[in-house]
Amino acid sequence: MSDVDEVLFANEAFYRAFADRDPKVMDELWSDVVPVCCLHPGWGPIFDRQGIVTSWAAILTNPESPEIKCRDAKALVYGDIASVVCFEEIPGGSLIATNVFHREGSLWKVVHHQAGPTSAAPSSDATDDDDRRFH
Repeated sequence: MSDVDEVLFANEAFYRAFADRDPKVMDELWSDVVPVCCLHPGWGPIFDRQGIVTSWAAILTNPESPEIKCRDAKALVYGDIASVVCFEEIPGGSLIATNVFHREGSLWKVVHHQAGPTSAAPSSDATDDDDRRFH
């Protein structure tokens, strides 16, 4: 599996934890080796890992949290750092998100997540693997 495939797999695991509303898995996806940051839409930045884990637990256990589907993910790999830019489809529209990963051994761990409003929309053919991979 290429680095790009591994990063996209890690990104899919992030959104799977969200879809499954699983705070434990979300916790396991975040790095505990390097500094981390999370910016939920409309929130201020959270820089401490425990604060991030707590914020995700609150979101994932809230029955009113919207369903989110990742669309049109594009990965960029820079050695042991990678970023994924994707759309988060929510009821009534889309957000744009950036997820940054750090390679820790054989795993890619989340070190930064930011999502916010966008006027853009995912491409209609976002399922084509060649359209979402960059080196």
